Amino acid sequence: MKYIDEYRCPRKIKNLTDAVKDIVTKPWKIMEVCGGQTHAIMRYGLETLLPDFITLLHGPGCPVCVTSQEIIDKAIETAAEKDVIFCSFGDMLRVPGTKKDLLSVKAEGGDVRIVYSPLNAVKLAKLNPGRIVVFFAIGFETTAPANAMSVIQADRLKLNNFKLLTSQVLIPPAIEAILSPPNTAVNGMLAPGHVCTVTGYENYENIARKYEIPIVVTGFEPVDILSGILKCVEMLEKGDNRAANQYARSVRREGNLKAQQIISDVFQVTDYKWRGIGMIPDSGLKLKAKYSKFDAEEFFGAVELNDDTNDRCISGLILQGVKKPDQCPEFAVNCTPENPLGATMVSSEGACAAYYKYRKSRL
Repeated sequence: MKYIDEYRCPRKIKNLTDAVKDIVTKPWKIMEVCGGQTHAIMRYGLETLLPDFITLLHGPGCPVCVTSQEIIDKAIETAAEKDVIFCSFGDMLRVPGTKKDLLSVKAEGGDVRIVYSPLNAVKLAKLNPGRIVVFFAIGFETTAPANAMSVIQADRLKLNNFKLLTSQVLIPPAIEAILSPPNTAVNGMLAPGHVCTVTGYENYENIARKYEIPIVVTGFEPVDILSGILKCVEMLEKGDNRAANQYARSVRREGNLKAQQIISDVFQVTDYKWRGIGMIPDSGLKLKAKYSKFDAEEFFGAVELNDDTNDRCISGLILQGVKKPDQCPEFAVNCTPENPLGATMVSSEGACAAYYKYRKSRL
């Protein structure tokens, strides 16, 4: 990678959008899976540069957004416990649970701290041997290696006061859940470059063949995204249903084998309930039995699943690409970043937050 400017070059952007216009002959709906891609699309107004034949759909690639309400409630309950230091990334603090959020627990006197790495939480556990330090381990395959390393480090240091409240999810099963209905609206996909840097894209080759859909692994800058869209449109127009890699400067087909091994050593695959979508088989990770002493649910009690449907919030439909944020009657009216009804308005990668920040003035 050279300077970032080359990936935001107006001339290259125009050439790419012109190339899309030259080859597209029919309507296509392309889903960008990652919330980071959604924000880039909205920030740079890329959808306004594309021909009317191209519709961009927003997928479930926002880890904060898909964290189930029950786990948020468990986090709130745990953070309020005596002698607990609860550590989390900052964008989780305002995600609404059933009655309140983690920021409210902090305001009420709970020791809730923002950290920038799970290893910061391990350090806190070492410095506070008389307290339980819980790290809220959320994310896709991208964050799993660091979260796994925090457990390995805590084990080496014999820090039994360190715990993970785990909400690690896997992208390929969620993609299959979106593509499997016979009436799915998705014709092509842009796969998440950061996830594929860890996992590689062999799984996406299998999905492309199974569902007869082109999938292009794509980066996060305007030139990346438009290059991915161009490649996807080329494949759609030819009926070429396979996986391709636009993000070659970061992603290899086999991915990061060392990171994959670390994940495999610490975690095992489990069923997981995605907020707004529901239970998806084999779409989550949980600690293996040999590391169960670091499992917050083992220590504080398991999360109890229930129906977390919110009739006022359509985030589940947005995460599946069925609806767009501005099609929600609550959007920018009763649902704002200051008063969010759902996680898609809170997270820095949420589609609703992107629409509110970059498109509200154009509505």
